[in-house]
Amino acid sequence: MRKPERPHEHCCCRATRQATGSRWKEVTSERIMSPAATDATESKPPDGGWGWMVVVGAHISIGFAYSTPKALSIFFKDIQDDLGASYSEIAWISSIMLAVMYAGGPVSGVLVKRFGSRPIVIVGGLMCGVSMVTASFGRSIVYLYLSIGIIGGCGLCFNLNASLTIISKYFLSKRPLANGLAMAGSPVFLCFLAPLNQFLLGDFGWRGSLLILGGMMLNCCVAGALMRPLTLSCNPSTVAALKNMETTTKRNMSKKGRCLTNARKFLDFSFFKDRGFIIYLMGNTMYIFGAYAPIVFLSAYAVSQGVEEYSAAYLLSIMGFVDMFVRPGTGLIANSKWIRPRIQYFFGFAMIFNGACHLLCPMMTSYAFLVAYAVFFGVGFGMVFALIFECLMDLMGNQRFPSAVGLVTIIECFPMLLGPPTAGLLVDLYGDYKYLFYMCGAVIMSGGLFLIIMNIYHYHMLEKEKAEHNGAQRSPETGNQDGVSLSEAQREPTEAESAPMNRDPQDPSTDDTGPDITDHF
Repeated sequence: MRKPERPHEHCCCRATRQATGSRWKEVTSERIMSPAATDATESKPPDGGWGWMVVVGAHISIGFAYSTPKALSIFFKDIQDDLGASYSEIAWISSIMLAVMYAGGPVSGVLVKRFGSRPIVIVGGLMCGVSMVTASFGRSIVYLYLSIGIIGGCGLCFNLNASLTIISKYFLSKRPLANGLAMAGSPVFLCFLAPLNQFLLGDFGWRGSLLILGGMMLNCCVAGALMRPLTLSCNPSTVAALKNMETTTKRNMSKKGRCLTNARKFLDFSFFKDRGFIIYLMGNTMYIFGAYAPIVFLSAYAVSQGVEEYSAAYLLSIMGFVDMFVRPGTGLIANSKWIRPRIQYFFGFAMIFNGACHLLCPMMTSYAFLVAYAVFFGVGFGMVFALIFECLMDLMGNQRFPSAVGLVTIIECFPMLLGPPTAGLLVDLYGDYKYLFYMCGAVIMSGGLFLIIMNIYHYHMLEKEKAEHNGAQRSPETGNQDGVSLSEAQREPTEAESAPMNRDPQDPSTDDTGPDITDHF
């Protein structure tokens, strides 16, 4: 005899199908011109409180991550004379450090998922301090490659990825402002470290300076201690259901399946099926290719125009000073209710503005005009880097962001390494710096135009897919009694399975049919 269904079981099943059936509507409505919604397993981020202390810690760790490879160039001349290295050999120190910092993104993303941001940033700070202290005893250039380039690059990688990830967990509506304040650490620390390193070099030499710098970088451990894990309130029955499902999945999964799952956590290529991610990655890669060469050659270009070396060096200080204020300002603008839903377009505009500055630079022949170029360069550079990770968070959401940023950074290391050498090759071939500015400006402007045009197409296709899905859902041939289609379940299998278990059908605050997230802004 068939056992009758219990009333509460029937209600749960129907709530499950209703949550699953509304998932496609939720995803398309929230991702069209709006920030990525938090996952169903998460509570709403606090958007403040201790999160601002987390921003302070991220400001410190990100500041060291981006400024250290640039500030170390002050020691290169003395290291070159002491170790008898050539210009090309000495330049590989910063190149290896940057490449490791970006290429280690997937490893850092996996470790952050496993252990959290706080221990990873603390370990990264220890690695940075150890790398500088051991480098101060170096007797060969290869030793510096290993100590500064490999060990130091890994430490900076841990600091960068973990800091960006924990900000995405503490903030949602105020996330652009939080990211802008955290990313402002790069120009602040560059303006601070550059003159400090010059002072230390004069008094203690490059070995003593690296020893002191290593002690300073241990402050990243203090920054990591500020990154307290976010405790989310969850229904006990929900937690038990999730643990039960995870245990059952592990028991049923074969050894090969577990290997594939672990590999996917390390480097998830499923992001390449996301149209928005592909658009972002292509535009971002074009920008990174042309972003750093103007910084490297700006002082040399000013000297070639008859500017004194001391005055030419101040151009980078002016750029960094402007960048310092532009990043948090951009975060405030991006957090407004007019810009936040259109943040991808704002990112494309910032790239176009930056590229236009480089195209106009060869026309600046006097020092006054070069100062103006440095100011506008700082504005454009600060705008882009205040938005570059926020736009990725907007597309991927909190849960997918750590894996996504790891994949993006490992791809970015290639254009970052190729951009400055390509620009230097143009100078060698033509004997003039203006061609490198033309190349960088054209590539960056092309990337910005690509982002704007392709995002228009992307959002149009999302609207079209939403309309087609709604039409198919109303059709009796493709729907069932609860309006759930097979293609829908296949499109979002993971989120559809986890959504019903994390919602109380009697709680209206967890209803999928509630107001869109943009209503809060």
